[in-house]
Amino acid sequence: MAVIPAPLAPTHELGAARFTSLATPTRGSTDTSVWLVDIAPGHPGQPHRLTREEVFVVLAGRAEVSLDGEVSQAGVGDAIVVPPDVPFALAAAGSEPMRALCCLPVGGQGRLGDGEPFIPPWAQ
Repeated sequence: MAVIPAPLAPTHELGAARFTSLATPTRGSTDTSVWLVDIAPGHPGQPHRLTREEVFVVLAGRAEVSLDGEVSQAGVGDAIVVPPDVPFALAAAGSEPMRALCCLPVGGQGRLGDGEPFIPPWAQ
């Protein structure tokens, strides 16, 4: 399938974040999962780790990025590259919502704290 129509609304919600699955195995992609994430301002990011590299591109607002204990900000057009097995959290910086396009290889998993790895539902 060359074109996968975008969903009309976010497909998953988790706290202050809404996820819209765009290209995932259940939607027809085989190697890469792609989704939009919208994060409301004023909420801390959820610390986690990934088993594969994940890339975010900020589309709107500003992102506060915590990567291996170092905090920085990313603006529209900036790419955030998260290496595997590095503590990471993402939040909206300032008073505006943040939107990013996210890409993760199919099969990539997240891990909260010392918990078991899991495939995020928006990447399936």
